[in-house]
Amino acid sequence: MTGPTKRPGQWPASEPVDLDAIAGASAAVDTPGEDELYVQRAAERALHEMVLGSIQHDLRQQPTPLSVLTAACNWCTRITAAADEIAREKRAAA
Repeated sequence: MTGPTKRPGQWPASEPVDLDAIAGASAAVDTPGEDELYVQRAAERALHEMVLGSIQHDLRQQPTPLSVLTAACNWCTRITAAADEIAREKRAAA
């Protein structure tokens, strides 16, 4: 070996990147407008509020404080199980 090996992203770069070319390429990508982003954010927020409201409604239906805590633990377990399954599917798809 003639010298130390460099890993990608290591400084100093032996071949600088043309940032103007990258900026020109990213400008060609169609980006959503402010209104579209607002509507998307509002829809995501509404979905979040509906899900959280549904869980809170279920917890309020519980007759005792202990059953509220038990139901909350059950929700956490089911959410974690769903997250594990979805993460596994995404890993398999990648």
